[in-house]
Amino acid sequence: MANAFFNVPTAVNEPVKSYAPGTPEREELLAMYKKMYNEQVEVPLYIGEEEIKTGDTATMHPPHDHKHVLGTYHRASKEHVDLAIEKALAAREEWANTPWEQRASIFIKAAELLAGPYRAKMNAATMLAQSKNVFQAEIDAACEMIDFFRFNAQFMTDIYKNQPESAPGMWNRMEYRPLEGFVYAVSPFNFTSIAANLFASPAMMGNVCVWKPSDHQIYSAKVIVDLFKEAGLPDGVVTVVYGDPVMITDTVMTHKDFSGIHFTGSTSIFKSLWKKAGENMDVYRTYPRIVGETGGKDFIWSHPTANMEEVGTAIIRGAFEYQGQKCSAASRAYVPASQWDSMKDFLEKEIATIKMGSPEDPSNFMNAVIHEGSFDKLASYIDAAKEADDAEVIIGGGHDKSVGYFVEPTVIVTTNPQYATMHTELFGPVITIYVYEDAEWKDILKTVDATSDYALTGAIFAKDRYVINYACKALENAAGNFYINDKPTGAVVGQQPFGGARGSGTNDKAGSVWNLLRWVSNRTIKETFVPPTDYRYPFLG
Repeated sequence: MANAFFNVPTAVNEPVKSYAPGTPEREELLAMYKKMYNEQVEVPLYIGEEEIKTGDTATMHPPHDHKHVLGTYHRASKEHVDLAIEKALAAREEWANTPWEQRASIFIKAAELLAGPYRAKMNAATMLAQSKNVFQAEIDAACEMIDFFRFNAQFMTDIYKNQPESAPGMWNRMEYRPLEGFVYAVSPFNFTSIAANLFASPAMMGNVCVWKPSDHQIYSAKVIVDLFKEAGLPDGVVTVVYGDPVMITDTVMTHKDFSGIHFTGSTSIFKSLWKKAGENMDVYRTYPRIVGETGGKDFIWSHPTANMEEVGTAIIRGAFEYQGQKCSAASRAYVPASQWDSMKDFLEKEIATIKMGSPEDPSNFMNAVIHEGSFDKLASYIDAAKEADDAEVIIGGGHDKSVGYFVEPTVIVTTNPQYATMHTELFGPVITIYVYEDAEWKDILKTVDATSDYALTGAIFAKDRYVINYACKALENAAGNFYINDKPTGAVVGQQPFGGARGSGTNDKAGSVWNLLRWVSNRTIKETFVPPTDYRYPFLG
């Protein structure tokens, strides 16, 4: 029984561990990595109280060691997806009516478990399955996921506290009901934290979910499931299926109780999902919420007053951390001619020091791209640039998939601001630079804005405050997350709510109150204490 107004623990960002040589967290993580590498797991479907092994299996492999088998996962048939929806809907009433503080406790407990006993396991799984180095795994699979759970609990209370004014003689109230039906969560390979948040944010608000992880993230998805089982999430609140994405999506999105989709992935797939929702609108009980974060062609623009080394460092970190596979990764840059010679020397010198290989070696700054399809796409664009008349590969350009899907950090310079790699999303460790004449800095800002269909992240570098102000205005619609004198990656929950518009998504800002509001359906209640007994208003007299 609700008999008090509760304050959740104040959310603070989880401190990032250093994993420096000799630290206990480094030793624990590398030991866990080795242990998990030498084991094989079998991942079932999680449907209600059942763990279903269908017999239709596929194998899981580290991208940096693709001949090694981490285990198998079971693929769903249409009947399994139907059952997953049925079990989710069966769990809905009790979950939706569970007091909010009881729901919040589960996610806060999950955060504490992840900060402690699950930290090494979640990070190691992400290193193995998604080829992230120790630092990239830590900031994603540990810290950002912890932050999502803690801050979302706090944001939920902020939402519930937002109540309307009441005139004399009445009491106006606002209920924030979960959606009527179930939510479909479709998660990407690149961030373990995003995969968890895509179902966790609707579930925290009282919704039930059907979750389909990426085929290339199922290994760490199992650890997420284990975490929530230990945290006490009731059976059926989140059902988990893998397999044919077209079949799963068709089954989910033709169901009358489909009430929303929480998606991170490619722009083309998201557009197809939106179209599918429109085609099935007459089937649905209610208009579904469509929330998605999609692609990016994220930029760095440098003014002649900028510090060259600061810009160069932002290019290297922004483009090559996690092999350029962040939605926010820098993949095009605009550098003034007066700085180019020194910038080129700086990039050549610094990139030559980057080591690439297995995440098991913490000295490797870069690891492998996610799968062969990604590798082949990147190799084709790099090789095309080597033969182009209006582009040149000046750094890197090598690629080898004999052991793992390794692509060198690659810098292309183009004389054509509309060259293919200036506007095509590659999702890999490739950045293309256009060198512009210093006096044309205002015109090139128009080019930055108009070149890409995306509007996710972008960064500008300058010391002149008038220039900064001008660029902020000129690029107002070019990025949902905009950075001044910093790289365009690394958004932190509670500090930089994340999301973009145009071809980059619905800009509903993951890790914020604005995202959680998408997963509730408000009900306004007006209670009048002494109702009138005469229809006549005073003006009639």
